[in-house]
This record gives sequence, structure tokens and C-alpha cells, in this order.
Amino acid sequence: MTSSAIQTTRAVELDAQDLTPGGEAWCPHPKSGIPAWSGHPRVFLDLSGGQARCPYCGTLYRPKTALPGQTG
Repeated sequence: MTSSAIQTTRAVELDAQDLTPGGEAWCPHPKSGIPAWSGHPRVFLDLSGGQARCPYCGTLYRPKTALPGQTG
């Protein structure tokens, strides 16, 4: 498996304290394991649909528990 394939299958579960005050995740997140030297610009991801995928590296982020107002 190539490194890009590994990155696109990476999933990170976040606790409420790992999110912004607005309930967003960001990537690269410290819990993602992406080294700082190989990172990309920070992007904020909307988790209101239950999960979100980083457009740069493909890492999937999802909350460990449902967020208030979350659909699904």
C-alpha cells in the first residue's frame, strides 16, 4: 500500500475538547499523527454531518459522540 493510500484511509475520532468552540475539527490535527514537516495548510472541517474528510490529505475526522444538533 502506498503512503497516499494509507493517508486516505486514516480515520481520527475526536473528543469534544479536541474541537473548536464552534464544533469544528481541523487538519492537520495533533491526533492525526501527520508530522509537522509533511503537513499542509490548516483547514477547518464541519462535522455537523457526522464526519468530514480533509481535502488535502484525505484524513477522515469524526466525533466519538454525537454533537449537539448533529444529523444522522
